[in-house]
Amino acid sequence: MNNTEMILKSDFILSFGTFFEDNQEIKKSVLTSIENNRSKFVYMFPIDNVSLKPFYTQFIKYEVGSEEGICALLLDTFVKNCDEKTKEYINNLDLGYISAESSAGEEEFAEAFETSNDAKSKILIIGNDIKNHQRVENIIKLLALIKKYTDFNLVVLDDELSKRIYSCSDFNLDEIEELKSFNGTLVYKLIGENSDELLASKTFSNISKVLDGDKIYINFKDEKIMKILKVDDSLTGTIAILKVENSDDILNGYRYKQVKIEKVEI
Repeated sequence: MNNTEMILKSDFILSFGTFFEDNQEIKKSVLTSIENNRSKFVYMFPIDNVSLKPFYTQFIKYEVGSEEGICALLLDTFVKNCDEKTKEYINNLDLGYISAESSAGEEEFAEAFETSNDAKSKILIIGNDIKNHQRVENIIKLLALIKKYTDFNLVVLDDELSKRIYSCSDFNLDEIEELKSFNGTLVYKLIGENSDELLASKTFSNISKVLDGDKIYINFKDEKIMKILKVDDSLTGTIAILKVENSDDILNGYRYKQVKIEKVEI
């Protein structure tokens, strides 16, 4: 059964690490499942997606960079029967710290668990945003354990990542590291069609001291690209969206980058 078929047969869908706008086939399958099966949908991501608002049951917003912590919270929430080694690891998790640093409350995960209770076919969609996360090795182990000890079917949106999760046999988990914080203005790289615009919230515009329609430089380390700022009223917070055609384009690696915005002086 392929990914689309699994989603279409599901009645509970939980996703993280994907904004969905760069995978329209998967997005369509999720919405079809909701329409046909009345599937419950828990969408977890640092950015709310206005096109999904009419459809998701619950939105869990987490901090950029905290995906390892989110996996640990999923492990604690959904793994109920496991070996002693995994049980000891879960019992030793500092859930208060992880929850606080990821800005995802333990009560939110408890709500998601309750929503899933009566489901007969559960899907966990794992986006390719975590592929280049600096803690991807431990994330893979955590996800492999979730696959092993829960009744979730995993839909992994990156083939290489999928192979690594499904073939993982090393369950020697690392402690959850100090979760890296991404402060200031951030850019999320959305792969699809290239755009001359940087989509941003009014908050992002205000912090950066630039206006809708301004030509700007996006500065990251030694890289600089010029775009036009487009204020999108559906966005909130300090994460702007940069649409690019190629995943190996400028700002490669982990899809979120801390950047400085500079107005182009004409």
